Amino acid sequence: MAQDATLSIGMAAPVTTMDPHEDSNSPNNAANRHIFDSLINRGSRAENKPQLATSWEVIDDTHWRFKLRKGVTFHDGSTFDAEDVVASLLRARDKPSHAFAAYTRNIANVTLEDPYSVVVETSTPDPLLLNSLSRIHIISSQYAKASVADFESGKAAVGTGPFKFVSYTPGDRIVLARNDNYFEGPAPWSKVTLRMATDDGGRLASLLSGDLDLIENLPAEGISRVESNNKLQIIRGQSTRFVYFGMDVSKDKTPFATAKDGSPLEKNPFKDARVREALLLAINRPAIVDRIMQKNGTVADQFVANGFFGHSEKVQTVGYDPRRAKELLAQAGYPEGFALTIHGPSGRYVNDSEVLQAVGQMLSRIGIATKVQVVPWSVYAGKYANGDYSMFLGSWGVNTGEVSNPAIALVAGLDKEKGTGRYNGGGVNVPEINKLLDQATASLKDDAREPLLQQVSELTFNQHWLLPMHYENVVMGASKAIAFTPRSDKYTMAYEVRPANATQK
Repeated sequence: MAQDATLSIGMAAPVTTMDPHEDSNSPNNAANRHIFDSLINRGSRAENKPQLATSWEVIDDTHWRFKLRKGVTFHDGSTFDAEDVVASLLRARDKPSHAFAAYTRNIANVTLEDPYSVVVETSTPDPLLLNSLSRIHIISSQYAKASVADFESGKAAVGTGPFKFVSYTPGDRIVLARNDNYFEGPAPWSKVTLRMATDDGGRLASLLSGDLDLIENLPAEGISRVESNNKLQIIRGQSTRFVYFGMDVSKDKTPFATAKDGSPLEKNPFKDARVREALLLAINRPAIVDRIMQKNGTVADQFVANGFFGHSEKVQTVGYDPRRAKELLAQAGYPEGFALTIHGPSGRYVNDSEVLQAVGQMLSRIGIATKVQVVPWSVYAGKYANGDYSMFLGSWGVNTGEVSNPAIALVAGLDKEKGTGRYNGGGVNVPEINKLLDQATASLKDDAREPLLQQVSELTFNQHWLLPMHYENVVMGASKAIAFTPRSDKYTMAYEVRPANATQK
């Protein structure tokens, strides 16, 4: 294997920050994972594996002890120890952005026992603590008070990970250099470029020309072109990414729903469960998966598919029935429908713009005069999470493989102190759901937790607080010179890419 082998990856969505604790979304977390390690490494199939922590034990219901890896150095040569862990976990918890609140919300304190041992105290028993800690990147304690700008300039972007920061050009690319002293051994690539290639056509063209070695979200129109190219291949896999529509169910009047003549509606239609059900009945989800997604997805009815923890057989399956949808709208007081603008990102989810257009047309057929507004992800990410839209396309990578992870973020009532509802853009706030999640996340016993999470699934989807669309599949285009097995979380990790003739780790 050549020592100067390089790798260029085309990312389908942009990275918005290199501060690993500032903004939690998949592109950011995946990119930062190249530079920073965590205590726990979340494997490609959502398994917990040692990383900077070599072992852990439950002391009691609210205290966990972690033994740390010795002999690890940061990219600047300084030694990794317990002080860095304490600083990182508390920084992620206390950041004003609260971006990692879903993962830090139960961390009451982190204390240093000795240079290679820390104790994490939780405010309540936390069965998902290991998963939460896998999300939090460990920085050098000397940069605990560093600004976002310090990380984005590279000054503070000093980790223990397999690659070192070289440069970050917002909206364009991240350049990384191999860490030859990485404790798990050096990666195959001396240089990695993560290109933010958000335009489907441009990303495909760069793969076909050889400018990129691997691209995310291979567009459907590119499948035949890749298949017919003897230097390229299609890589497929399954993911747990759940795609849905959210609605503003909190405001008395919602900003993007009006009467058809443009005058204000007397009330917010999405507060009526009949309207929410009508919307779902109007959407031909099998057709969207078949035609828009080119079969690269599976129709979803709830957060997780059958066989995953918290899936409920009592969630009602809602089929495509526009006639029934019109009846429900009439019953709710909208016999002629109303006007609506739906929002979504461009290039963040698989075929997101096309899905939005298709849904807009389907809603128009039941009398809801629908406009579609597509927003760049860098703008959209903050706005949908903050509840700026009336109806919006969302997605969540269910990386834990169980219901509490998406439910805490998407339908639990917003509570910054508790760390719930961080991405609950519709303002869902159902006391029974909140109570069930509190109970489920405070028990370390799976047989007690699962029925509670099943009830959360039933309440969420039988009352249509979210409109489930589909689970995404992974479809990537790549040079035949490389080998890569897609992850269930859809993270594209350069250190997991191998030259095709090399033995996979």
